[in-house]
Amino acid sequence: MKKLPELEIIEEAISWRKFKKKVVLATVISTWGSSPFEIGTKMIINEDGNFFGSVSGGCVETNVIQESIKLLKNKHTFKKLDFDVSDENAWDIGLACGGSISVYIEKIN
Repeated sequence: MKKLPELEIIEEAISWRKFKKKVVLATVISTWGSSPFEIGTKMIINEDGNFFGSVSGGCVETNVIQESIKLLKNKHTFKKLDFDVSDENAWDIGLACGGSISVYIEKIN
């Protein structure tokens, strides 16, 4: 997976907002062990499920997208998502090789 420059992600978010799309910014805030991207890596998601950038890959990223869409539909403005190999669903979310990752998602205007 290729990490996109932060400026490209922000420019795309601005473009989506110009078209009145609701947007969530997802940012990796902590990692331990096996993780494809470092702290600070970003991704944006809109209400249609479109995304740009990457914070992990596989089922972790799918979950981040799903949680972002839920966030856009409720009154909350942010949420912290934690994924850990010790979770009972580690194999399901793609952390079976070991590690943990936390992603902060927030609505942006």
